Amino acid sequence: MRKKELQQLLLEAPYDALVLTSEISRRYAAGFHSTAGAVYLSARQAVFFTDFRYVEAARAAVTDFEVREIGGGKSYTAAINELIEQDGVKKVALEDRTLTYAEYTAWASALHATAVRLEDGVERLRICKEDDEVEKIVAAQRIAEQAFEEVLNDIRAGATEKEIAARLTYLMLHYGAENMSFDPIVVSGANSSKPHGVPTEKQIAAGDFVTMDFGCIVDGYCSDMTRTVAVGHVTDEMQTVYDTVLNAQLAGIACCKAGVTGRDVDAAARKVIADAGYGEAFGHGFGHGVGLEIHEAPTAGPSGAAPLPAGSIVTAEPGIYLPGRFGVRIEDMLYVIEDGCIDLTEAPKGLLVL
Repeated sequence: MRKKELQQLLLEAPYDALVLTSEISRRYAAGFHSTAGAVYLSARQAVFFTDFRYVEAARAAVTDFEVREIGGGKSYTAAINELIEQDGVKKVALEDRTLTYAEYTAWASALHATAVRLEDGVERLRICKEDDEVEKIVAAQRIAEQAFEEVLNDIRAGATEKEIAARLTYLMLHYGAENMSFDPIVVSGANSSKPHGVPTEKQIAAGDFVTMDFGCIVDGYCSDMTRTVAVGHVTDEMQTVYDTVLNAQLAGIACCKAGVTGRDVDAAARKVIADAGYGEAFGHGFGHGVGLEIHEAPTAGPSGAAPLPAGSIVTAEPGIYLPGRFGVRIEDMLYVIEDGCIDLTEAPKGLLVL
């Protein structure tokens, strides 16, 4: 699916071929998901290797790569060495960021070419999404939003965090998700001050905030959203904190456009929270890239020194967390364009009191 872009990478790089072994990179390159496989790409050849379990499905789905089966008793390195010798490859790039040191050295010693580090070559290509990738992310987001709308009927005093998390999971699968982007986070009351808290048997109570962070996968691509709702009633401080987080998110969204650094987008949102007196309660970044992985480049946080490129998708998820009391996070996904950004999230953001 991305053969041309990867071959262009070869023209600009100090190696003659690349070997992709991670599930994510194989899927990005060939458009097919398998738990076993390898991709070999040179200027002359593009081959997707997999085993008996996947070869029939791969041959039906993969169009840009020749699909070859790794037979019993033959290793991926032996099969790739045959291609290396055919192509006269001197240097081959390996995914050093996804292989363990032991795996990298094993591949490097087995291949009949000098192994070099691929570093973030594929990840750089993945930052800017093509139209079909955006469509899949939006489709995943619509499923998540449908699940959110329906799960609101289940959030009441006495329901447990685990029950709501399980219900969200079921609904996203029911409405067509391939899988979850990550295990849903559902935290309530004092637990909501934990940004990545794990759902428990705690019963939701009147006066609680309930924060839900969740997303699903469609054809390999992730969605990600967070909504915080209240049960029964809120205090004045809870309303103030919620409004502050929402205003911070809107400030970050207003700042977000191609060419602006991730740290500047983060700073726009962070200033709103700091000015309200809650600066110490916002300890994570404004957002992160989303695509085939739930966390990928680019970064929209204090460490995001690089300008955001047009075509990237980043989250907008500021939060305020008051330990032992409550927390609020609101998260959308933004599609970065030249003169601003498009909010891909359609779910309402005003405080819902159920």
